[in-house]
Amino acid sequence: MHKVCVAFVLCSPQAVTGSPVDCPNQDTAGTSCAISVEKLLERAVQHAELIYRVSEESKLLFCNMLISYGMNLHIPKGTMCAPKMVPVPMSKSEIQQISDKWILHSLLILAQFWIDPLVEVQASLENYENAPSALLTRSKWISTKLMSLEQGIMVLIRQILGEGSLTLEGPEETSDRFVSSNILQTVRRDYSVIYCFRKDAHKMQTFLKLLKCRQIDKENCSLF
Repeated sequence: MHKVCVAFVLCSPQAVTGSPVDCPNQDTAGTSCAISVEKLLERAVQHAELIYRVSEESKLLFCNMLISYGMNLHIPKGTMCAPKMVPVPMSKSEIQQISDKWILHSLLILAQFWIDPLVEVQASLENYENAPSALLTRSKWISTKLMSLEQGIMVLIRQILGEGSLTLEGPEETSDRFVSSNILQTVRRDYSVIYCFRKDAHKMQTFLKLLKCRQIDKENCSLF
C-alpha cells in the first residue's frame, strides 16, 4: 500500500479525514519529518480554516435550535474567551516583535485549552431533545479535528524550532468556568464554549497564516 500525505478537501466535514500532517517516514525519535515545512504549514492552515468554518456553522445551528426552544442567548460584549496567556497582537509593531516560537507555543496552548470543553459539549448535546443531526455531526468533527490540529502543531514545533518535546504549563482550569447545575446553565455553558471557541478558531487560523507567510514568503507578513 502506498503511503500518501493527507489531502484537505474544502467541502462537508464528512469528506475530511485524517490528520493535518502526515509523516510516514518519521524517524523513531520523532524528530524528523519527510514532508517539507511548506507542505506541513499548507495543510495546517487548510485544517484550521475548515475548523473555523465548521465552528461558524455550529454556532448558527445552535442558535437556531435555541430559537426553536423559545430561547435567545447572547454573550455580553467584552467577554474574555481566550486563555489569558495568549494575548492578541494589536498593532503592526507588536506583530513584528513576536517570534515564531511565541506563535507556535500560543497555537498549542489554544488547541489544548479547548479540547476538553469541546468533548464535554459534544457529550452534552447528545442529551438535548431534538438536537439537529447536523449540529451533532459538526460537534464531533470539530473535537476530532482539533486533536489532529494539536498533533500537527507539535510536528511543526519539532520541524521549525527543533524541539523534540515541549512541556507547557497546564491549560487554565475550565471546570469552574463551564460548570453547570441545571438545564439552563448547561445550555449557557454549551453556548459559551461554542461561541468562544469560534473566536479562538479564527485566531488559530490567523496565527498559522502569519507563520506560513514568515516561513515561506518572508515579506509583508501582517495580521492587518
